[in-house]
Amino acid sequence: MKNKLIAPSLLSADFGHLKRDIEMLNDSQSDWLHVDVMDGRFVPNISFGFPVMKTVKEHSKKFVDVHLMIVEPEKYVEEFVKQGADLVSVHYEACTHLHRTIQLIQDSGAKAGVVLNPSTPVLMLEDIIELVDLVLLMSVNPGFGGQKFIKNTYKKIAETKDLILSNNSTALIQIDGGVNLDNAAKLFDAGADVLVAGNAVFSSDNPAKTIELLKV
Repeated sequence: MKNKLIAPSLLSADFGHLKRDIEMLNDSQSDWLHVDVMDGRFVPNISFGFPVMKTVKEHSKKFVDVHLMIVEPEKYVEEFVKQGADLVSVHYEACTHLHRTIQLIQDSGAKAGVVLNPSTPVLMLEDIIELVDLVLLMSVNPGFGGQKFIKNTYKKIAETKDLILSNNSTALIQIDGGVNLDNAAKLFDAGADVLVAGNAVFSSDNPAKTIELLKV
């Protein structure tokens, strides 16, 4: 995997034309396809599950990045991998046995990520950082698209990078929430490797061009 990766979020796509939007991403400079799964319990919203994953698997040519915003994610990890997830990220706050869940994801054949909500300190990852493939820092409170970016994220990127380097970890840093053309370059400069972009891409008059600009 290379740095400066863009992962458009399917949550902001046009669900009446899902195949069209996925094919647009296939033809664009996007690197990953980000799939937000919400259960209405861990976060105050419901998104989608396996039926949409089936469509993604059928049409996407991109690396499929699944973000589980659900309680008891360990119950569903293996099925998401079967449905085409290349990477599955679970919330630190949702996992009673985080090590076991990370191992389950990797044993199922996918990369494993751990997610921190904005109020969760980076130091909580100290005992898991050597095992994970990715750390996803939420830069908004999870549950809805289109929220305002939380500026403390820059500090958390620096802290995460320090934790990764001090533990000889190879984990990538992903940022999700409020990413746009105004802050993408600054986030990459701060140490982020992967940016999730939803509204910035799909509300654009030219989504493919916006993806290109986000990578600059």
